[in-house]
Order: sequence, then C-alpha cells, then structure tokens
Amino acid sequence: MKLIARQSLLTTISSYIGVLIGYFNVLWLLPFVLQPEEIGLFRTLQDMALLIVPIAQLGIGNGITRFFPLVKEKMFAFFTLSLVLTFVGFLIVSILFLFFKDNVIAAFATNSPEVIDFLGVVLFITLFSVMNTILEAFCRSFMKIAVPSFFREVVNRLFTAALVGLYFIGWLSFDQMIWGLAVLYLITVIGMLIYMLRINIFKLDFDFSSFPKGFRSEFMKYSLITLLGTAGSVLIMKIDSLMVSSMIGLDANAIYMIAFSIAIVIELPRRAISQAAMPVIAEHFAKQEHLEINKLYKNIAVHQFLICLLLFLGIWSNIDNLYYFVPNNVIYETGKWVVLWIGLAKMADILFSINGEIIVFSKYYIFNITATLIMCVAVILLNLLLIPIYGIEGAAVASFLSLLLYNLIKYIYIKIRLGFDPFSLDVLKILILGVLTYSIQFLLLQYMEVGLNDILLRSVVITLIYFAGIYLLGIAKNSQKSLIEKVKRPRP
Repeated sequence: MKLIARQSLLTTISSYIGVLIGYFNVLWLLPFVLQPEEIGLFRTLQDMALLIVPIAQLGIGNGITRFFPLVKEKMFAFFTLSLVLTFVGFLIVSILFLFFKDNVIAAFATNSPEVIDFLGVVLFITLFSVMNTILEAFCRSFMKIAVPSFFREVVNRLFTAALVGLYFIGWLSFDQMIWGLAVLYLITVIGMLIYMLRINIFKLDFDFSSFPKGFRSEFMKYSLITLLGTAGSVLIMKIDSLMVSSMIGLDANAIYMIAFSIAIVIELPRRAISQAAMPVIAEHFAKQEHLEINKLYKNIAVHQFLICLLLFLGIWSNIDNLYYFVPNNVIYETGKWVVLWIGLAKMADILFSINGEIIVFSKYYIFNITATLIMCVAVILLNLLLIPIYGIEGAAVASFLSLLLYNLIKYIYIKIRLGFDPFSLDVLKILILGVLTYSIQFLLLQYMEVGLNDILLRSVVITLIYFAGIYLLGIAKNSQKSLIEKVKRPRP
C-alpha cells in the first residue's frame, strides 16, 4: 500500500498541475480565443480519436500489466511483441475507419459538417495515442507511473495552450492549429521514449520463440476480451460528446465540454490510485492472495471516496464562481447542470472502488464482455432517448445512469464470484459527512456575492468542516493513527 500511495501521490501532483493548466485552457483560453463551434470541433476530433484508441490497441495495455509478472525474464521480447500487435491493431482500425468513412460523414453532415474536413487528424491522434498507451503500460509494470502521467497531464496541456496561443497571435491558421493537435500527441510519445531509454526499460527484442508454450495465445485471448472493458469505459466518457455534436451541433458540444472538464477533476485521484493499484492487484492474483485484494478493495474505497467527495463538494458549491471567470460566460454557464450530473456519475464510479481492475486481473475477466455490452447498449440508448428531450443535460444524465448501472453489475458479480466487498461503515460516514458539509456551507454563505472572495471563503469553510468531520467521526482511523504517530515520533 505504501508503494501505491507514493506513486499515487506523485501522479496526483502531476494531475493537479495539469488540472490548473487544463482549467486555464478550458475555462479561459479556449473561450477567449475560439468561437463555441471551434471549441466544439477541437473537442470532437480528439474524442473521436480517443474513442478508437482502445480498439486499435487490442486491449494490449491491460494484457501487459496482467502477464508481465509471468515473463519478467523475457520482458523486452514481451514489450516488442506488444508493440507489433498494437501496430497491427491500428492498421486494422484504420482500414475499417476508411471503409465506414461515408457513415461517419453522414452522422456529422447535418449538424457538424466541419468535422468531415479533419478526419485525417483523427487517425494521426489515434496512432500516437495507441503508441503512448503501450509505453505507459510497460512503465506501469515497473511501477513507474509518475513521469508518464506528467507527460500526459502536464506536457500535453502546456503544448495545447501554446498551440492556441500561436493561433491567437496569427502565427498559425485555424486549420494548422487543428492539425497541430496530432503533433501534440507525437511529442508525448517522443518524451516517453526518451524517458524509457534513460531508465533502461526500452529495448526491442524480436525473439518471440522464447515464450512458454501457449503464452502468446493466452495473452491475445486475454487482451481481446479485456479490450471490451477498456473500450466500454472510454465509450461512456466520449460517446456523449460525439452524440451531442452529431445530434445538436458543435456549439452545444463546446458548452458540454467546458462543463465536463469542470466535473472531470473529481476523478483524478481515482485515476492515479487505479494506475498504481493495477500491477499490485495483478501480483496478488498471481500469488492467489485474495484476502490482500479484498483488503485493498476496502482501503481504496474509503480513501478515494474521501478525497473525491471533497473535490465534488468544492466544485459544486462553487459552480457559479467557476463560471463567473469564464469569458462569454452567458453562453457557457447554461451547462451548469451538466457539471452536477457528470460529477454524480464520477462519484458513482469512485464509490465502487477498483471493481473493474479486480475483474480484469481475475480469472473471471471474460465477464467484461457481458458488463461492457450492457453498458454500451445502455449509454447509446439513453443518449438517443434523453438528448432530444433534455439536450446536453440529457447526455449528462445518460452518463450518470449508465455508469451507475455498470458499477452495480460489476459489484454484484464480484460479490458473488469472489466474495469481495468495498463497502464499510467508513463509506457511510463519509456520505453523511458530505451531506452535512454541503448543507452547512450553503446555510452560512448563501448570501455571498459571486466572485473571488466567495470562492476563497467557501473553499476554506468546506475544507475546515470536512476535516473536522473526518476527525470527529473517526473516518479512516488507521490512517489518522499512522499520521499522528509520525508527527509525534522524535526526530533523530
């Protein structure tokens, strides 16, 4: 758990530096420089590419984490095999993308025809993202997740700001800026390659004959099955954006994107914890240490819910303050309720802890097919049903309901098959604390004027109430006890 905590902390630091840059980009720079339909195009192209990435990489990322402990002696041959298979996957997806190009054009022709002119950008972003996924997975197997996270969360956002800035001062045309998106993802790949070479974990070895008998077929079988789970997770994050662009328009997607970007911060600690926990779970399953996995399941449930709920409270309590600073906020603040529903969707995902990771690395990983198919059908049908009625809020509600259903299915399955359960009395205490914290700050500060003073005072009040509640309710007592002992321990 200490190793997970250390890597999670470093990753979270990178994530929140990235958040600050991302918030500047999304809440100020993009609305200041670009028109709503241009922001919508900016987002739609990236979402389309990232939706294809899990399919193009054939689930190899999860396969690397699962099978790495079994072939450490042949790890570079394993790494090379993974790269080769991924390039094959990208070629297959590219051919399919071109084959169904007319269908893609038809989907966007009416409400978002601008997308059609930049489908080439989608393929380049997909290629570089696929490569980066494999490099990250290999780093993750060595418990090296902080630097990859830095490239993904910080470097990418810095170059995004630079790209938009160059367009603003007239050094790039709009078309050049859009094509520059592909270059951003290439820069991340180059950075990852340099990092891996420096720490001596990048080497090509084409001796594929040295693997144990049946290893390659089992590796591919596992990867292709978990592909559905990974694709489903990305689908629920990206399909709403694409369907908003297709069914309403790029300007509506711009409003949705800004709201989504505000809410997505809530799950950043969950992402960091998940990345650090994956190799540990794989190792425990390899050693049949089920009690340790269940313990980890509960510990992570408490700690990530505790952290993420505070973020949710801070964001939703300050929602008017956040939109106050957005240029042209009259346009974009109409997405305020999207923030609430996406925030609740993320909290539903966080509440059920690392259920997806446990299924992926257990012998029941095939269940991902069932769970993912149910979720994919649910999210598409709910979007088709709710977007025409409620617009962008309908897309957000569809995401919430789909994620809640998806996690309930996985929770019940893990409970029946493995007997694991993430819930404890601490989770209930945290939920009660969240309701009390929100209610108290609302009653105390309901007459404050929107602006910087309100956001500062409200954030301080929420934090003080929340941490006082953690202490008084005795939430995560073991962690509190450990912290107190460290503070009291005499220095040498």
